Amino acid sequence: MMSREPFQRLRNLTQLHLREQLAIVAYLVRWVILGSVSGVLAGLSSAAFLATLNWATDARLANPWLLYLLPVAGLVIGCAYRYIGGKSAGGNVLIIEEIHEPTDWIPRRMAPLVYVGTVVTQLFGGSAGREGTAIQMSGSLTDWFSRLAHLDRNDRRMMLIAAIGGGFGAVFGVPIAGCVFALEVQAVGRMRYDALVPALAASLVGDLVVRGLGVKHTPLPQIGAVDLTPLLIGKFVLAGLVFGLASILFIEVTHAIKGLLGRVVGWSPARLVVGGLVIILLVGVVGNRDYLGLSLPLIAASVAGGAGVVSAAFLWKLVFTAVTLGSGFPGGEVTPLFVIGATLGVTMGRLLDVPIPLMAAVGFVAVFAAAANTPLTCTIMGIELFGSGPVVLFAVACVVAYIFSSHRGIYGSQRVDTSKGPAGMLEGLGPSALTLHQLIQRHRPPRPAATGPGDPDVVALPDDDDPPAG
Repeated sequence: MMSREPFQRLRNLTQLHLREQLAIVAYLVRWVILGSVSGVLAGLSSAAFLATLNWATDARLANPWLLYLLPVAGLVIGCAYRYIGGKSAGGNVLIIEEIHEPTDWIPRRMAPLVYVGTVVTQLFGGSAGREGTAIQMSGSLTDWFSRLAHLDRNDRRMMLIAAIGGGFGAVFGVPIAGCVFALEVQAVGRMRYDALVPALAASLVGDLVVRGLGVKHTPLPQIGAVDLTPLLIGKFVLAGLVFGLASILFIEVTHAIKGLLGRVVGWSPARLVVGGLVIILLVGVVGNRDYLGLSLPLIAASVAGGAGVVSAAFLWKLVFTAVTLGSGFPGGEVTPLFVIGATLGVTMGRLLDVPIPLMAAVGFVAVFAAAANTPLTCTIMGIELFGSGPVVLFAVACVVAYIFSSHRGIYGSQRVDTSKGPAGMLEGLGPSALTLHQLIQRHRPPRPAATGPGDPDVVALPDDDDPPAG
């Protein structure tokens, strides 16, 4: 008589498998729904922001005299952040910190403050971007939802990761890169796959909402297949090194301006007034207004062949942006980094005898890859924006730029999980859980903080009516 034991084992395994699959389905449905909620909030806020930003850019171009009111606009923005902003000045750094250690709610006032502040900055001629605003709006609104839904500490962390993906994917129209960015940006050398489902859902839904509302992203040319040769790859390795060094220059100049104004100008709103005056002076020195606002025409000219783009364009955009952000104006670094990368790509294309549209497209993503420590995100972004033809060159330049940016980045709360070079590079600097900001501070003398997280000149306000999550 045949034993029933094998059939019983098979039955038990089948039941176990079904229970596991049902649990996975329930988990998947839950996080698709929650991630989609974050995506809707990101998409709605980004669509409104992009439409308003287009209006502000058109108004500035039609009324050149608005530039001369930039110091006044800076005073208003600075007072708003000082007297009613609370922790909102922490921006993206605060959101990443809360993902690492959820302790307090993201201020609800962050979303309207950064929305209005960035639009005003663009309207009057400050050089800032869009990513920081989109992520801060998405993070603030998503955390507000988490509060209403009484989500626990771990779920709130997952939702903030989704918010980053939703904001990034929606504002740039790159849903896959947005998802990967949310997983990659939190730490140098490590990705968080536990938030993959909500991050992907949020980024996809956010992008669909923006497109569904009829808000258009700036079209970029598609680049066809590239005939790879060892010489061509070598040229892009060299270019990647330069792109990485350019990101360090941007980070260091911005930090230096923050530190200088923090020491010289005691009242934080006055720092924005000084920054506005310097921007006006720089326009007089340059003799044109190409570097104000988003400077999207510079990107279009660069990827079209570089006609009219001067060799020092990347340096001018770097200085205009460092002054704007270093003095405390709100906005993002990413679009200016795109401009810096594309225009530097024009210069490198001329020097290395490489097709300028190709080098400009690679520079577009590689400088940001170095500054944000997100080489995978930027390789995927290059494919989504310019096509898969140069995928190998995107990857080569982004990885090399990432390595040569060393342990620096525009997000000071990124934790260093893995050294970019030999393990001894971090020897004596403490555990790998240290943030980029903490690592850099080990090499710098103490100095008064400037505008941003921990600014002593920002009035502390209660940010929540309810107890924190967890």
